[in-house]
Amino acid sequence: MNTNGNTYTVIYSTVLVVLVAAILAFVAMSLQDKQNENVKLETISKLLGAASQVDTTFTIEEDADVLGLYADNVVAAFFVDGNGEKVQDMNTGKEDKNKIEVTTTSDLKAQNDKFKKLEEGQSELLSELRLPVYIFDIKGHKVTVIPCYGAGLWGPIWGYLALDEDGKTIDGAIFDHKGETPGLGSKIADKPFYGKFHGKTFNMTGEDMFTVAKITAITEPEHSVDAISGATITSQALGKSINLWAKYYKPYLVKAAAASQANTVSAPEEMTEAADSTFAGNTAAATNVNVEE
Repeated sequence: MNTNGNTYTVIYSTVLVVLVAAILAFVAMSLQDKQNENVKLETISKLLGAASQVDTTFTIEEDADVLGLYADNVVAAFFVDGNGEKVQDMNTGKEDKNKIEVTTTSDLKAQNDKFKKLEEGQSELLSELRLPVYIFDIKGHKVTVIPCYGAGLWGPIWGYLALDEDGKTIDGAIFDHKGETPGLGSKIADKPFYGKFHGKTFNMTGEDMFTVAKITAITEPEHSVDAISGATITSQALGKSINLWAKYYKPYLVKAAAASQANTVSAPEEMTEAADSTFAGNTAAATNVNVEE
């Protein structure tokens, strides 16, 4: 074959491209399990990072066994639909921490895509939603962690919000992004920003449950966080994402808060009944002693 001809050049280029593509595909497949494991570890770290903010004495060291920390502190993990009904459990790793199940950003994107269709009127998708819920017990503080996901200025943004048992008070938050502007939009992942969320609440009766906006535009500070200076678009996008996800979690949050309140109310009643019973028993015993004397 004429090595200087066009035919040789085309064949050589084709074989080279196919060979390189095959090598890259093989490498990608070989590393897939490791990549998935890294994504899982990153997600678990974020979940713990949000939940742990309820107690400042709970710290996560850089070399910590996050799988073990998660398994030790998670109470339950499951999915709910758009009606707030539990539909499926996730493995919490109590028996084997290597079998922990969590949702990744690709899973969150799938739910976010359904939100968009629901907003367009496809209400039949409400029961098809699979919204992850993670419940932690951090040194006696029970918190429920829910995610949020959306489009930022240059790519996806996402995060996790830790909520009190009342279903509306934010005990902690943490966010991340794929490609927001360094020093501006990227600051959503910095503690000075996400730390502002602690103590804020969802507006359970208003149209907007939460907003992130310039301080001059905030009318309900208890349900809002000041936007990052110079990163208005990213800040507003995050606020819209939080608001949208909170909207579809609301049925579950309302039910969970009601159940928690019912348990809180019944506990003192049970303690009173037990105390009354103990008092009655002690009185009877004392009476018997007096009679015998």
